[in-house]
Amino acid sequence: MQLYISPSMRQVTVFPGKGVREFIKVKVTSRRLSCKMVIYSLLFLTFLLRFIFVLTAMDTIEGETRCSSLGCIGKRLDPRMWRRLDSVRVPEEIYQVLEEAEIQEAMPRADVPQTLEAFVAEMKSNRSDAKTFALRLKAMVSTSKAWVVEDGKLGALTVDFQVSLMEQKTRVAKIQEYLYRHVASSSIPKPLHCLALRLAQEHSTNAGARLQLPAPERVPALVDPGLYHFVLASDNVLAAAVVAASLVANAFRPAAVVLHVITDRKTYAPMQAWFSLHPLAPAVVEVKALHHFDWFTRGRVPVMEAMERDRAARSQFRGGSSAIVANVSEKPIVVAAKLQALSPKYHSVMNHIRIHLPELFPSLNKIVFLDDDVVVQADLSPLWDIDLQGNVNGAVETCRGADKFVMSKRLKNYLNFSHPFISENFDPRECAWAYGMNVFDLDAWRKTNISVTYYHWLQKNLESELSLWQLGTLPPGLIAFHGHVHVIDPYWHMLGLGYQENTTVADAEKAAVIHFNGRAKPWLDIAFPEIRPLWTKYLDFSDKFIRACNIRA
Repeated sequence: MQLYISPSMRQVTVFPGKGVREFIKVKVTSRRLSCKMVIYSLLFLTFLLRFIFVLTAMDTIEGETRCSSLGCIGKRLDPRMWRRLDSVRVPEEIYQVLEEAEIQEAMPRADVPQTLEAFVAEMKSNRSDAKTFALRLKAMVSTSKAWVVEDGKLGALTVDFQVSLMEQKTRVAKIQEYLYRHVASSSIPKPLHCLALRLAQEHSTNAGARLQLPAPERVPALVDPGLYHFVLASDNVLAAAVVAASLVANAFRPAAVVLHVITDRKTYAPMQAWFSLHPLAPAVVEVKALHHFDWFTRGRVPVMEAMERDRAARSQFRGGSSAIVANVSEKPIVVAAKLQALSPKYHSVMNHIRIHLPELFPSLNKIVFLDDDVVVQADLSPLWDIDLQGNVNGAVETCRGADKFVMSKRLKNYLNFSHPFISENFDPRECAWAYGMNVFDLDAWRKTNISVTYYHWLQKNLESELSLWQLGTLPPGLIAFHGHVHVIDPYWHMLGLGYQENTTVADAEKAAVIHFNGRAKPWLDIAFPEIRPLWTKYLDFSDKFIRACNIRA
């Protein structure tokens, strides 16, 4: 059937569909509306609606990539005429949703599709609207720009999704590694615990393990300013044994070496038993617990009070290792630094006691302080010939050196310069210096208020909810000794052997003192195997206590 309408709209002709010449002519006048005119107008509208329905159905069935010939012509001629209203509004709605920063928090991370295939499958199955689509998309690409918008079309970069997923898995693996290292470094290994117990038992049953240290005839050497006095504060018997053995073994004049070992009450018996049964003559070794010092038992002890406040505040504000690891917005290296701050070492009185050296040794005028994670590889007597030029602390700077990873530390690496207390008093570009091997002029120290300054800033940090710095004793030490440090040659102190494995054995052997600062202590299984022999060489593995506790090289 065919339909013909005259240009003047006054005549409508209907031809039968089978080619019959019979037709119906309808006269249309502009003056009167007849019944026949109404009938044929309805008939015309019926055919027109069927025509539009067929075009729409063909476009829907063939999809976006294909279209009917008439539909395509219409879209090319005038997209605004043929395109549906939703096709214009959907991209704008997606753009608006993607630009909202709050969307990232609107979708639970665990519910986000992990692959592009899963995302497409979810969109097909749920038939989501544009806003839901954009929300899911934003949540999925929040860590990487995997989706791009070009020429009004939204496209996906599958490769970027895979890279993003791999980066997320790598970050989780790194944080897990740091967490495991934190647990391994914070706990007491079974061999070390065994050694302390066996030595304590030996101290209670063997008179030879309770010998007076030093021997009565060598007691005057403890206050002789003409000798080389070293101070070691530790509650680790094995670590102290290596420091003492390496110090004496490399001294040109071991008879002039006086080693003052400071420990706590629980470790005193094992420590005395070890050095009683393993004498380092002709050097002089003294073992004293903190409660043996008159100054320490006399009234209030600031270091103990500071430790208690610091421990309570850290547990309140930091939330422990689980809270640190749960923070998904921080970089793994920041997570590692915060985990290290929770190490028991930073809350040990052995680590804080160095700030009271003038009170602990009132008869001495100059000492060298050693951490228990160092190894001495050269004679250290020339340190007494260094002119500190009126300063208190002789230390190695940590902002210059061949190893850019270790020797690139400035004050900004330890102090929070976004806090006004810090930014108003210090320069972030100023070089930091290292604890672990320090020359202290005690006479010059007694003329300053370094200890008072140290506790003043500890209190400020507590009042600021521990926001002035992260790590334990070095940041307040950097503040307390500010302006009282004399820089010495880097040869005397090599750092970083406990947190990076870039240092070669050949380079380490050239330093006078090597420092295993970091979590990978040489007495732990997580130590770097290439450089660990530099520490184990000073242990006698045939010793009965070493063998009984299964301590192996």
